[in-house]
Amino acid sequence: MATNNRNVTLTGLARRFVDDGLLDEETAKDAFLQASQNRIPLITYLTQNQLADSSKLAFSAAMEFGVSVMDLDSFLPEMMPEKVVDEKLLRKHNALPLYKRGNRLFIAVSDPTNIQALDEIKFNTGLSTDAILVDDAKLRAAIDRYLESHDSTMGDLEDADLEGVETEGGDHEDDDGSVSTTEVDDAPIVKYVNKMLLDAIRGGASDIHFEPYEKAYRVRYRTDGILKEVSRPSIKLAPKISARVKIMAQLDISERRVPQDGRIKLKLSKTKAIDFRVNTLPTLWGEKIVLRILDPSQAQLGIDVLGYEEDQKEMYLEALEQPQGMILVTGPTGSGKTVSLYTGLNILNTTERNISTAEDPAEINLEGINQVNVNTKVGLGFAEALRAFLRQDPDVIMVGEIRDLETANIAIKAAQTGHLVLSTLHTNSAAETLTRMMNMGVPAFNIATSVSLIIAQRLGRRLCSACKQPSDVPQDVLLKEGFTQEQIDTGFTLYRPKGCDKCNGGYKGRVGIYEVVRITDELANMIMEEASSIKIAKQAQAEGFRNLRQSALMKVIQGVTSLEEANRVTKD
Repeated sequence: MATNNRNVTLTGLARRFVDDGLLDEETAKDAFLQASQNRIPLITYLTQNQLADSSKLAFSAAMEFGVSVMDLDSFLPEMMPEKVVDEKLLRKHNALPLYKRGNRLFIAVSDPTNIQALDEIKFNTGLSTDAILVDDAKLRAAIDRYLESHDSTMGDLEDADLEGVETEGGDHEDDDGSVSTTEVDDAPIVKYVNKMLLDAIRGGASDIHFEPYEKAYRVRYRTDGILKEVSRPSIKLAPKISARVKIMAQLDISERRVPQDGRIKLKLSKTKAIDFRVNTLPTLWGEKIVLRILDPSQAQLGIDVLGYEEDQKEMYLEALEQPQGMILVTGPTGSGKTVSLYTGLNILNTTERNISTAEDPAEINLEGINQVNVNTKVGLGFAEALRAFLRQDPDVIMVGEIRDLETANIAIKAAQTGHLVLSTLHTNSAAETLTRMMNMGVPAFNIATSVSLIIAQRLGRRLCSACKQPSDVPQDVLLKEGFTQEQIDTGFTLYRPKGCDKCNGGYKGRVGIYEVVRITDELANMIMEEASSIKIAKQAQAEGFRNLRQSALMKVIQGVTSLEEANRVTKD
């Protein structure tokens, strides 16, 4: 879906940003179109996609409109009026009430052209509204803090009544004598487990590990892909902690011999809840429990912030626009496949389309999409769900994972008969995905005529923008690492992590690293000839599709991540 910028005439803020040297002409035109299509302010689009410095954008906008800029860091949060404006309006318009004087409400905005925000807030509150221009990045962070402190139990975590956090659980029969529900409902255990869950959410963790050993018990968080120990409670508490988590997840606390799966919904307030996927595993010294924190907001981020290079993004969007065919996303567990798939489903999620998904289990709940949890115990596997979908007048089908020949054949049949199919496989590269399907027994002709796009991906840690430092690496080392002589001659700065109070060891957040391969005529011919994954990979390279290693090195050149991190997640 190539963007046509030829007919765009830049005016107002967009023209000002180009004149001030913050953007080049083509970037400004593309950003203007994308912001219009996404119905978000231009400044917000530029900041979210890191296309320009937010503080410079604010000062440029201030000069254009002849107003001053307020530094939100110097503003006292206690001055902000509570619950004056509906949360949905604040999120919708990226606006924040700063203070009230009589019947006048002063609103922080980052886009001075956003008159609709002031009008809607004025109508909603019955107050006169005045705009105050602020830095967009600081504004979004301040909105999150404001809503968290006024509408969440996480605002004062240390002093909060951690026993009062609501969970959706069930009543269970007492154990065979070792642990009772009365014991696991004791305040210290309830408070401790709740604190572990809340700390993990606030720290941006993706997983929580509760691990018993012979003489010790530890709790670890996985943050930005790396596990780190955060607590060592007494080993004597191990049975009670396990039982408490199992009760929260509506599992059988008397069954400790087989693995169990469940979910926890942690209600932080009337309007905010976080889901956890829970799995228990009997080990030598007790049950290890792992909780995956499910963040629905990740699927709402939009494709522009996931880390796709521009050409890769266009290929994905073009494949999503097709009425039929198969898009496969591949990578190890925890590589972001679910977010990539749901970002695509979000784009497709309109009233004109019937979308059905079969998952094990459904991780992110989205309104407008018919989600099915497969349950092999009752005979509802991926294949059975797919057969049912095909009788439900579908437009788009998502299969959580293609695990066997039966599922693969039904998915391919759907892709060949006027349906768009999205699914995942566990392979290491795009080429290996094709040969894996052949090895499963899928006829090569069916693969070549149904698969339209393959995305292989990894997640790498982002360097902290506040503390990253330049790093000098000899040219011969760069060549050995995979950089081309042309890239070296063009010149770029390598950065390394340092570490500060704003990050985790020099890294903060993660970014996707992708290999996106469109099935061309030549690749289709090679598939039908049942070529090896090595030959297919060489052909994809020859046609200009970057592999994972090359994409990771591009992130290094852009200063997004370090060479060490690129080596950690992509090794030849």
